[in-house]
Amino acid sequence: MNAVAKGLRGFATYMGSLMGADAYRKYLEHFNAGGHTGPAMTEREFWRDRMDRQDSNPQGRCC
Repeated sequence: MNAVAKGLRGFATYMGSLMGADAYRKYLEHFNAGGHTGPAMTEREFWRDRMDRQDSNPQGRCC
């Protein structure tokens, strides 16, 4: 049963990454690795900026 639960968690993580659920975490990793000065955007600011950029520059999406 433990293997099934582990497999389901892995699948959920994979689907979350496809949907962009880990985008803020990736942003923070990139921000910290890039040696940027100043504070990183908050999670709320990040998602607002991401949605604004998608609305102003629509690209082909699957859905």
